[in-house]
Amino acid sequence: MTRVMTKWIAAMAVLAAMAGTSAPMAYAAPPAPAAPAPAEGVAPNGVTIPPGFRDWKLVTVAREEGKNDDIRAILGNDVAIRAMQLGKYPLPDGTVLARLAWSYSPLEESAAAFGKAQSHVAGHEKNGVQFMVKDSVKYASTGGWGYAEFDSGKPAGNPQACFACHTVVKNRDYVFNRFATVDTGGIGQ
Repeated sequence: MTRVMTKWIAAMAVLAAMAGTSAPMAYAAPPAPAAPAPAEGVAPNGVTIPPGFRDWKLVTVAREEGKNDDIRAILGNDVAIRAMQLGKYPLPDGTVLARLAWSYSPLEESAAAFGKAQSHVAGHEKNGVQFMVKDSVKYASTGGWGYAEFDSGKPAGNPQACFACHTVVKNRDYVFNRFATVDTGGIGQ
């Protein structure tokens, strides 16, 4: 009983103190929950860094000049490789392409052997890693492709900007690169 009376007296003291103030009582809204940090390896549009993508097959290599100034390897999952080998466009849902990029660095041994910088190799990694994921329903507004770039595992870049550039190759299902063939006469392939 004494405990109840003590709580009642304390509540009355608070009410009396509030009644003596001329300012209306303001209620503070609870703080808004912080926006969740982007999950590592997951872009806002749901594109993820696929496990084991470094083991995928090579689609082609590219030299990007201009502000990007890099050399690139384009890799494809099994779905991508099968379709691209057959030249089947549009590529089927489930296709995933990866773009890896490095600085374009002269090979010192080549310069020593030939008297000039003749060969160039992949230097330090550059411009993040990018993915294109084909899902014609989920990514219908961007030609059936989900685009994402990751820097150190965190989402980066602007997927809408990726789509805007890729519209120039709409007739090839928004894919710039083609499957690079190797002529061995069928031996070893």
